[in-house]
Amino acid sequence: MDKINSSINAPDHSMIYRPVYFRLINPDEGEKLKNLISNNPNLIIYDTILSQLAELIKLNNPQKRLTPEESAELIKLHLNTETDKYGVWVYFPWSNKLVHTLDEQEFAQVRTSRNVYKITPEEINILKHKKIGVIGLSVGQSIALTLAMERTCGELRLADFDEIELSNMNRIKVNVQDLGLNKSIVAARQIAELDPFINVVCFTKGITADNIDDFFTAGGKLDILVEECDGIDIKILARIKAKELGIPVVMDTNDKGMLDVERFDLEPGRPIFHGKVNELEELTTDQLTEKLNQLTIPEKIGYLAKIIGYENLSEAMMRSVGEMNKTIVGWPQLASAVTLGGAMITDISRRILLKQFSSSGRYFVDFDNLFLDEFNTITNINGDNDTH
Repeated sequence: MDKINSSINAPDHSMIYRPVYFRLINPDEGEKLKNLISNNPNLIIYDTILSQLAELIKLNNPQKRLTPEESAELIKLHLNTETDKYGVWVYFPWSNKLVHTLDEQEFAQVRTSRNVYKITPEEINILKHKKIGVIGLSVGQSIALTLAMERTCGELRLADFDEIELSNMNRIKVNVQDLGLNKSIVAARQIAELDPFINVVCFTKGITADNIDDFFTAGGKLDILVEECDGIDIKILARIKAKELGIPVVMDTNDKGMLDVERFDLEPGRPIFHGKVNELEELTTDQLTEKLNQLTIPEKIGYLAKIIGYENLSEAMMRSVGEMNKTIVGWPQLASAVTLGGAMITDISRRILLKQFSSSGRYFVDFDNLFLDEFNTITNINGDNDTH
């Protein structure tokens, strides 16, 4: 508790992303909460514990339509202490908000109740012990939030050195006051305000030679790596590390709904990127690091082309590649495609973790092929452009 509480007085508030918990059944924590409230006149307090308890009671009595009076009586029987002391008070330092919620077990039960039986209670219990790492929080932010919303894991490790810029806001769900903040910090705060009991660990320097081992293994080995970074060097090094540790890798490429799955847990000898850069795996770690650090921008683009394949790019993306550093300065990404990636990665990660999917490969959910405009197809065939 002392370690967590120290975040309240941390000098760099831009790096705070962990909530602070006060359980009033503990007198010491009750005193700390009293001090927080008395010394913080601008604190915003939300207390909806009774409505949360009503939901819990309803879930525990699914076959009975409870009257308000019956619900209130059952809540009274359920409480074994004063209402203020029940559950946990959660403080979010970055927004100066204090929220009274059910404690972890009951909170998770109520919050995931609408998952059942698409995800069974037994499966929910399995997933809460899983650890997923996400590298790259542009595309990765939607993935991390969807993983957390569905509670596909109990721990998320988020790695990104970059800060939120105005041009990111076409596909990253943030607020204007988040501009200039680290991308992983913003995502971690959003997850905490959605579910304060999911453990989130931020790597705000991205993945480096100094922290890559911690990212993969500190506090327990990752169960899945979600790789969404822009840098070709980290894409390759992260896969080599995942292969060494037997960790499956999933990646959404944000174009044509392309999803890569590499089951290094089931296929320890599987080449990275489906064998498209075999020459790099033949190098020692030092040779590989030296080579990747010396790559020119055209060479990096060349490797990306080998990995993704120009044949797998949409026409719009092909046009964009041709305009890079001419009329545009960044890799184009749309909110709709990023949101789709969050759904695909979450679905495939859940099935991998529950041993419901065991394949490796490249898969497409291409909207251009799924949703064909029959009228335009017919008029193009007939040579008739009259749309009246």
